[in-house]
Amino acid sequence: MSSRRLRVCDHALLRFVERVGGLDVEALRKSLEGSLNRCCGVAAAIGAAEMVIVADGLKYIVVKNVVVTVLSPEMKAKRQTRRPGKSR
Repeated sequence: MSSRRLRVCDHALLRFVERVGGLDVEALRKSLEGSLNRCCGVAAAIGAAEMVIVADGLKYIVVKNVVVTVLSPEMKAKRQTRRPGKSR
């Protein structure tokens, strides 16, 4: 028997909350997208592909029109460094 400890990935945890806890993930996604779309439209108008939207005390990190993470106020966004010859 292995002594390694089981780990629950983010995807599995989300599915558990959705299916056992009854959380409507898609409704929550649509609500969040609706709240952030205006900011993304303004940023796109000035040519921004990456942005941090601060709303309701949270920081929403957006890259190429995708919210990639949500940070609490005390957290700092880590800039991803690009490797030479690599594109995102």
